[in-house]
Amino acid sequence: MAAPGRVAAFRLPPLPTIGEIIKLYRLKAQRQLSQNFLLDLRLTDKIVKQAGELKNAHVCEVGPGPGGITRSILSADVEQLLLIEKDARFIPGLQMLSEAAPGKVRIVHGDILTYKMEKAFPKHLKKDWEDEPPDIHIIGNLPFSVSTPLIIKWLENVSKKDGPFTYGRTQMTLTFQKEVGEVDVAVVHFTPLVQPKIQQPFELVEKVVRSVFQFRRKHCFRGLETLFPESGRLKRTEQLMMTANVDPTLRPFQLSMSQFRNLCNTYRKMCDEDSSLFVFDYREELKQKKTTRNLLKSTSQPEQTEEEDQL
Repeated sequence: MAAPGRVAAFRLPPLPTIGEIIKLYRLKAQRQLSQNFLLDLRLTDKIVKQAGELKNAHVCEVGPGPGGITRSILSADVEQLLLIEKDARFIPGLQMLSEAAPGKVRIVHGDILTYKMEKAFPKHLKKDWEDEPPDIHIIGNLPFSVSTPLIIKWLENVSKKDGPFTYGRTQMTLTFQKEVGEVDVAVVHFTPLVQPKIQQPFELVEKVVRSVFQFRRKHCFRGLETLFPESGRLKRTEQLMMTANVDPTLRPFQLSMSQFRNLCNTYRKMCDEDSSLFVFDYREELKQKKTTRNLLKSTSQPEQTEEEDQL
């Protein structure tokens, strides 16, 4: 019995284990979707603790699957939990959890990439961007197949202050898995900055970063070349790196935030001087070259170029 004057902490009633849920509903991780089930509730508790204090918070869990992390979130005594699950196989098991926590759980059978997060939480939770983060958290165990497009989408949302960041600097606690079948995960906690490190439009920053990592094992010069048309490519790439004061022999992962900022700022100036530069698409150039080569080819089959092989 709770002590007088204190409200008892929320506790889930006895439930089947995650392993039993998997057997009960004949669930199986799909390799093509890079799914991986977290069965150890001690591990899921540790993941949820990385999100900080969740008591009375509003939480959205992305891809709850059989509900391991879901149980740990509910045990943290949250106010409301929104579950967004694309795979219909998991819905019955999640409904069991919903019934065990009356009034706390809302289940959406849908795709997080298209779900309108700006209407997911009560309006009274909104805070100004310069204030402390709202009492809203996004938590998810992201499969490899969705992690990259989802993070890029959310970073764009941060830059535009829309989607889940309509409510302010919403915090995210996400796990990233190396391979299917491994329980070894990396947990990353995100809190959006009041001011971005790079004061340029998201689309420009994303294009520069994507280009740098186009050939991640080569020197960064090789990836940055893809920002420019073939005509004048070498000269413009040298101009970019010299003005940004970046060593062209560095690997992409060796670049610092200040170097990325210099590259983005310099590239922006070059785009301002040549309006056609930003819309240039390296992949489209490769496709056009391949089409032209096929039209002119002889009976022998041309070898695939290094660029086409890498991309």
